[in-house]
Amino acid sequence: QVQLVESGGGLVQPGGSLRLSCAASTSIFRIYDMGWYRQAPGKQRELVATITQGGSLNYVDSVKGRFTISRDAAKNTVHLQMNSLKPEDTAVYYCNAAWGIVRYWGQGTQVTVSS
Repeated sequence: QVQLVESGGGLVQPGGSLRLSCAASTSIFRIYDMGWYRQAPGKQRELVATITQGGSLNYVDSVKGRFTISRDAAKNTVHLQMNSLKPEDTAVYYCNAAWGIVRYWGQGTQVTVSS
């Protein structure tokens, strides 16, 4: 059993920045791949960014150059640094841990980008 606790969401103006955090209940990064997903009202959930247990990174095209996923193994925490935010980034953001068919999810944190 893995618990994921997310924080850092909020309201920000276009062009602003936020950093999301996902704290895991135990040390998992050498086994699990980690990712951030987002879902806007009326839209499908989409994968935003991943970091594998081996450290490989991947991003959806719409956030490349603006978002950065990272991890701090000592704190069992994954971060998503979001810069140059746009209104279309508005969504609930979810943290995910994956190992084979095993999946764990955070509760979600709201990000709203509005002028």
